[in-house]
Amino acid sequence: MNRLLSFFQLHKHDTTMKQELGAGTVAFLTSVYIVAINSSILADAGMPVAGAAFATILTCFFGCLLMGVWSNTPIVLIPGMGINAMFAYTFVHGVGMSWQEALAVVFVAGVLFAVISFTRFATILDRGIPADLKHGITAGIGCFLMFIGLQKGGIVEHSRETMVQLANLSEPLPLATLLTLVVALFLFVRGISGHFLWAILCGIGIGLVLNVPNVKDTITFSTEGIMAVFGQLSFSAIATVPFWTSVFAMTMVLTFENIGLISGYTKQLGRPDKGKRALQANAISALASGVFGSSPTVSTAETAAGLAAGGKTGVSAITTGMLFLFTFLLFPLLVHIPDSAIAPILVIVGALMMKEVREISFADISDWLPAMFIVIGIPFTYSIADGIAFGFVAYTLLKTIVQQHRQVSTTMYVVGVLFFLHLLLSNLG
Repeated sequence: MNRLLSFFQLHKHDTTMKQELGAGTVAFLTSVYIVAINSSILADAGMPVAGAAFATILTCFFGCLLMGVWSNTPIVLIPGMGINAMFAYTFVHGVGMSWQEALAVVFVAGVLFAVISFTRFATILDRGIPADLKHGITAGIGCFLMFIGLQKGGIVEHSRETMVQLANLSEPLPLATLLTLVVALFLFVRGISGHFLWAILCGIGIGLVLNVPNVKDTITFSTEGIMAVFGQLSFSAIATVPFWTSVFAMTMVLTFENIGLISGYTKQLGRPDKGKRALQANAISALASGVFGSSPTVSTAETAAGLAAGGKTGVSAITTGMLFLFTFLLFPLLVHIPDSAIAPILVIVGALMMKEVREISFADISDWLPAMFIVIGIPFTYSIADGIAFGFVAYTLLKTIVQQHRQVSTTMYVVGVLFFLHLLLSNLG
């Protein structure tokens, strides 16, 4: 115990083992919903639900453990909302990759993210990319999540005349989604601990009452079932343009999102010096996600709950990771989770990410218009990569048109050209 206290420097950080264990438990309760959500989204990419659930749990456990040991911070690593949508709906459904090839994209993007985090590239990218564009990426992914949630929950449907339209809300799926959304909003607004988890459980009950159809695979406890996606990444598409444009887009999202989140958390802890090691832990965890069979991890927003509960060291993050192992007990429950229980969480999380729009400066059209291209481009193209590309290319062009090209960093020009090539080559492909 003394060695443990010494390694994590509990006394130095004015905390106790009890306080850290409690904070880790709170962080777990606020983030455990990701097992059901991520499994559902990965299943949309064609993965077996049992394998996707096992990969999600293993990824959360490894990420939190690595973060706690390597950086000694209470930052929680779980598969990122938005990036999992990028995996399923952009890479698999949009680009046309198999989920095995998309896992290879995760792995290679993780390798590049690791290179960035262990070198000066992290600082260069962070300083070279305008803040408005980074805010636009977060808001655009949030808008995309809301749209996916509305589709998944049956609230909106395809229309031949107007592309999308409001569905018949008296049908079981949309009605159950709306009722679950009301419950989820109530729990969230009231600040109930584990609000998303309780909302999903209530959504299961509402779905059973309204007889919402469920098309998920049958969950089994066989080794073959839970190991169905572990180590299944395929590099068969590595020589293609879509593979590398996907890798580039995911690397950019991972870098910008995590630099911002980690910087905020380490400053809140009063330990900005830990930011580098925390980013490195995040990068290695993202890399490992491709091997485990999941979309990559991010320094999740649910970390804030652990910090508010008094988490100050890596013991809190390790506690969260260990508790994720107990979610294996939830396997039999996963098959009973209808889309109506998942969709409201996507809508709320997406709405929270949309708040980043208020951080965009609207003083100069050459700054805010490219950011808004990203915000609307991501959901309208149904591609996070294409939406970001439109915004980055528009920024460099507009700055040149208004003769403010000197405000554009060399880094931004390089990234802008790469995204232009992404759009050009993807269209030609």
